Amino acid sequence: MSVDIKIFYFFNNLAGKSAVFDAAVVFFADYLQYALLAIFILFLYLGNYQNRQKLQIFLTVSVSMLIARFGVTNLIRFLYPRPRPFIDYQVNQLIPEGINGFPSGHAALFFALAAAIYFYNKKWGAWFFTAAVLMGLARVTSGVHYPLDILGGAAVGILSAFAVFYFVRKIKAIDSENQ
Repeated sequence: MSVDIKIFYFFNNLAGKSAVFDAAVVFFADYLQYALLAIFILFLYLGNYQNRQKLQIFLTVSVSMLIARFGVTNLIRFLYPRPRPFIDYQVNQLIPEGINGFPSGHAALFFALAAAIYFYNKKWGAWFFTAAVLMGLARVTSGVHYPLDILGGAAVGILSAFAVFYFVRKIKAIDSENQ
C-alpha cells in the first residue's frame, strides 16, 4: 500500500466515529469555502488600501483562482484522470463528489486565494493558508481526496497565483515606465 493511501486511511478512519466530529469535517470540507470568500470581501472592504489597490488585489485573486481551478486543474484532470478514493476503496465518505479528484479543485482554488492574498498582506495570507490546509485535511478525512490530490491542488493554486502576481507586477512596471 502506498504512503498516499496509508495517510488517506489514517485521516479517513477518524470519520464515522462521532457525529460532532463528522459535522465539523463536513463544515471544513464543504462550507468553509463560503466563509473564506466572505472574509476575503471583508478584508478588501475594510482593508487599508486605496481603491486602485483594492481592485488590483481583487483581480489578482480572482484571476488566480479561475486559472487554478478551471484552467490548470481541469487540464490535468483531462490528461491524468485519477479516481477519488471512494471509487476504488471502502471509505467513510461524508460528502458527495464527482469521479476525478486529482488535483483537488478546492485546494487549487483556495491555495490560489491564500497565495494571492499573501503577496499583498503576509498576515492575512497566513490565515488564509491555514484555512486552506484545514479544508484540505477535511476533504481527505471526508473520503473524497487522497493527500496527493490536496498537495497537487495546493501546488497548482500557489503557482497560478505566483504567475498572475508576477504578470501584474510586470504590467505595472511597464505602465509606470510609460508615464
